Amino acid sequence: MAALLLSSHLAAASSSSTTSPSARPAPRFVSFRAAAAHKGARRGGPLLASSVEPPPSASAAAAAQPFRSLAPSETTVLVTGATGYIGRFVVRELLRRGHPVVAVARSRSGLRGRNGPDEVVADLAPARVVFSDVTDADALRADLSSHGPIHAAVCCLASRGGGVQDSWRVDYRATLHTLQAARSLGAAHFVLLSAVCVQKPLLEFQRAKLKFEDELAAEASRDPSFTYSIVRPTAFFKSLGGQVETVKNGQPYVMFGDGKLCACKPISEEDLAAFIADCIFDDDKSNKILPIGGPGKALTPLEQGEMLFRLLGREPKFIKVPIQIMDAAIWVLDALAKVFPGMEDAAEFGKIGRYYASESMLVLDPDTGEYSDEMTPSYGSDTLEQFFERVIREGMAGQELGEQTIF
Repeated sequence: MAALLLSSHLAAASSSSTTSPSARPAPRFVSFRAAAAHKGARRGGPLLASSVEPPPSASAAAAAQPFRSLAPSETTVLVTGATGYIGRFVVRELLRRGHPVVAVARSRSGLRGRNGPDEVVADLAPARVVFSDVTDADALRADLSSHGPIHAAVCCLASRGGGVQDSWRVDYRATLHTLQAARSLGAAHFVLLSAVCVQKPLLEFQRAKLKFEDELAAEASRDPSFTYSIVRPTAFFKSLGGQVETVKNGQPYVMFGDGKLCACKPISEEDLAAFIADCIFDDDKSNKILPIGGPGKALTPLEQGEMLFRLLGREPKFIKVPIQIMDAAIWVLDALAKVFPGMEDAAEFGKIGRYYASESMLVLDPDTGEYSDEMTPSYGSDTLEQFFERVIREGMAGQELGEQTIF
């Protein structure tokens, strides 16, 4: 399953550093206490009022949203995380549909920041690219102030590694800053790229994402003219492709346990971007949590490996790693983190690896407490088999994994 490379995270942990107005609808601001951002947010301290009432019905909210009657060419969409793995495809899909797009980007993007401003502007053209720091609420608002009005916003932000501090800095606070900036420019709908794994929150980034989901629902409850869509995808193709080259070169496929501990319905970046773009105008997707996977049945790591060997025309050859090895490593890292606070992220990375090695990226059946293939919606037409075939032919160019793989 898609997860983070434990060895690379451990290395990273040892060296990590903190890293026209009259035309706009009257903004309804989300309250934000900057002082609390540093004191209370790390472990989930509230930045917004947390009392959440049921949001208004989608039909009632849509009636108060004039932008829904406009053509895409008249509906401007703000995208943060625009240079990220999914964000780039979201920008392209929105542009393809005719939306004017304001894309917030870092001045350096791509794997290890290898792309400079000129490359970013060219990659996202013809979107209006705004270079800003999403972790600085005031700077983001100032940098976007001349780019309104905004009708809808899509947030594709995600912490790079899932470290404790970084999760709250990005998955919660920077995402909150996106909401604040979008609302100040008149945005009436907000699409959040979340993750299906937040339904069983054992990790810090999951708790941070869930907290913002609650804030988003609270904002819709306060303002009946505001709606949201929370998109919770399963696994991405990219995060399942890390072993294609090694298996192609004759190495065995590595998996935990018997390869049946977990399963997922992976979705391609293009299909996910199309689903996210659908949320802009689709009333049926308003004020809802939307788990989404790709087409076909759920696949275990064993089935993914068997598929890969079949495509290569080779006999399957597996290495089965006992999951208990990860349990032992996590126990050691947790103990070290209690003595050496700088090891906190290393311990968290171990837990992330363990989670993705054993938990399915499928919808949890509330009645049985089990993951359900049938309850996980499918969307799109791209299949993992097609992705594997392409990677076998062309390699992972443009799909570099960085820190996001198991093996």
